[in-house]
Amino acid sequence: MMKMRVRAIYRHEVLKPLQKLDLMEGEEVEIEISSMARKTKGIIRIDHELAKEIAESDELSVLNA
Repeated sequence: MMKMRVRAIYRHEVLKPLQKLDLMEGEEVEIEISSMARKTKGIIRIDHELAKEIAESDELSVLNA
């Protein structure tokens, strides 16, 4: 059994590898998902009021992106 670690982007319900894979066409693989966003959860801590101000700001919020 061959193992390789590959980064990929998920778009339109499809995982697209960021590098060429050494696989045969139609080869079945097993995938383990590890999201970078989930790994960084809780690393940065800020004041509740500042977080609220950022979330509600049209200029700073990523919620409306």
